[in-house]
Amino acid sequence: MAMLPLDRLRDAGKKRVPTYTKGRLRLGVIQVLVITLFLTLFGRLWYLQVFSGDEYTAKAADQSVRDIVVQPARGLIVDDMGRPLVANRTSWVVTVDRTLLQKLEGRTQKRLLQRIADSVDKPYESIRAHIRICGEPKSQAGVCWNGSPYQPVPVAKDIPQQTALMIMEQNEDFPAVIVEAQSVRAYPAPYGINAAHLLGYLSPITESEMERAEEDGDESVHGASVVGRAGLEKEYDEYLRGFPGYKQVAVDSMGRVLGDSGEIEGQVGDTLVTSIDSRVQAVVEQQLAQTIKTARATVDTVTGRPYVADSGAAVVMEADTGRIVAMASQPTYEPDVWVGGIGPDELERLYSEEAGTPLLSRATQGQFAPGSTWKPFMTAGALRDGTYTQSSYLDCSSGFQVGNRVFKNYESGAYGSIGFQKALEVSCNTFFYRIGYNFWQKYGSDETDVDAKDPLVEIAKTFGFGSETGIDLPGEASGRIADRKWKLAYYESMKDYYCEVGEEPGDDFLHRFAREFCIEGYAYRAGDAVNFSIGQGDTLVTPLQLARGYAAIANGGTLYEPRVGKAIVSPEGEVIEEIEPSVQAELDIPGGDLDFIDEALQNVSRTGTMAWRLVDFPLDAVTLRAKTGSAEVYGKQSTSWVASYTKDYVVVMMVSQGGTGSGTSGPAIRTIYETLYGIDGDKVRSEDSAIPGVVPPTRLPVFAEDGSILPPSTKPGGDEE
Repeated sequence: MAMLPLDRLRDAGKKRVPTYTKGRLRLGVIQVLVITLFLTLFGRLWYLQVFSGDEYTAKAADQSVRDIVVQPARGLIVDDMGRPLVANRTSWVVTVDRTLLQKLEGRTQKRLLQRIADSVDKPYESIRAHIRICGEPKSQAGVCWNGSPYQPVPVAKDIPQQTALMIMEQNEDFPAVIVEAQSVRAYPAPYGINAAHLLGYLSPITESEMERAEEDGDESVHGASVVGRAGLEKEYDEYLRGFPGYKQVAVDSMGRVLGDSGEIEGQVGDTLVTSIDSRVQAVVEQQLAQTIKTARATVDTVTGRPYVADSGAAVVMEADTGRIVAMASQPTYEPDVWVGGIGPDELERLYSEEAGTPLLSRATQGQFAPGSTWKPFMTAGALRDGTYTQSSYLDCSSGFQVGNRVFKNYESGAYGSIGFQKALEVSCNTFFYRIGYNFWQKYGSDETDVDAKDPLVEIAKTFGFGSETGIDLPGEASGRIADRKWKLAYYESMKDYYCEVGEEPGDDFLHRFAREFCIEGYAYRAGDAVNFSIGQGDTLVTPLQLARGYAAIANGGTLYEPRVGKAIVSPEGEVIEEIEPSVQAELDIPGGDLDFIDEALQNVSRTGTMAWRLVDFPLDAVTLRAKTGSAEVYGKQSTSWVASYTKDYVVVMMVSQGGTGSGTSGPAIRTIYETLYGIDGDKVRSEDSAIPGVVPPTRLPVFAEDGSILPPSTKPGGDEE
């Protein structure tokens, strides 16, 4: 064996010794690192579990508790006798917490929703559609959730109690699902009333409304709130809605409900007492519906076909206060159609013109030519101007020519030279044509002068026509006074359209009208003035406006803002606010002129156009004033009007395309007064009147300690004034 040199052996020994030493050093470093890491870990665990243990335990517990907003019971709406018009009932509701649902796998989510659908007997797609937030892809209007995305979403309402208990008992199979009893609207319908347009409806609060409430610091609404959308529900929503409560629900990591862990009770909404009387409301609704039905079975002698009678309205108002006793509109709908959410098909029907737009209240939002019911106001304007006096006489000829057109009396009747009272009694058109034409010649023959004086336009505005009445119902229409300024504004907005139509070939009415309108549609001519004088042409009123105008004649010249609400009462029965009648204006009309008109309208009932409908009616005991009207609109059948009043009440009825005034609406008007005064044949039996004591009570219903509501007190010392 060859020997290595001595120097190479020394070098090899040097290399082996450091390698061994470095290995031990590395092992020691690793041991130190491991010990350090364990010390750090144990230190952190001690910090979390001992030093901060209570804090994190609370946070963990908090994460397993969900805050659920509890919708308070809305306040009642009752009539003047305390009868409930809108109440509440209990509905079992299945809700899904979207936040917890989204934590589940997609397949698990689908199985859960299918399980819910099977349990509540609804299609899977319906459940899926309900939990989609409005605006999301595939969301369906009228079905999607437009409330807060963090609030449990209702997917099934009014489920049987047995189904509700089954889901609650099997909560391990229904993660993210909460079943609870909620308060929803109920409609007791005393005497079978409908009153849908008066009462209004509810729907979930929108995101923009919620944001606005948060900005205003309004804590009475939340993501699951329902708010008033129409009628009294909207007008008095802030009183009726109450204040929400909160319930804490314990859930596990999968969203399964473990139980309740506490609740903060909400505040029940206040009660709204109204001036509506259910017995009168029922009769008014029945009479309006029957009148329309009868009109549709009656042949129009002008067109040779049955009357269309497409809509109608009726109003009963207290003459001295402006309070609404009854108000009806046709077509209508069932108010409970909104409870639990309305379907898209039903919603479409409510807005459908083919169905008659049932959502539209003809009493406050319908606008119609007033016809001859306009003439008492024109009489007041003519007398106030001073050009005419109560003893003035004009010719009631069969026709009155203006330019190349002859404006005729109804059925071309003629009565010779007559005064204002006779003109109102027989409803002579040509008498008022002459007044309108004479004022046009005297003050406004310059067709382009939009500021020309017009006593008839001025009196119409004095009686509040062309403006909202201020009734405590939303969405009121203002009507229209077709004066010079309106005609110019209409011309400027429509001239481009009509000028374009006029350039097209054609000689029918539309093309001839378009060419004439394009050239001089701004001009207020004599024909416009004479049409205005009898409530024809482009002037429009609502039935409510007409009722208020006649109330001002009845009470001596006070124009009230009509009111449906009478008082706000707390859940404990304490009166929070009495809603007093509100005077809008005291009319600048001589009292003698109003008395003169009043006497003429009495004659309408005794010997005039309404007399044949009041045979054997006890006019000496119940003095009834009336004015009939048959408004004509181009291309449509006549609209029937009767406006009437006694010392206590104003009653107005209108049926669009329903025929003549007294011919169509007369019988219903008589029946309503018989109900109000307890009239049987030619006898007045006050004890049989719909409202005890004949006139509405001035006192409020009695709210007993046991929660019951009793009629206003009639005991000594508690009598109505």
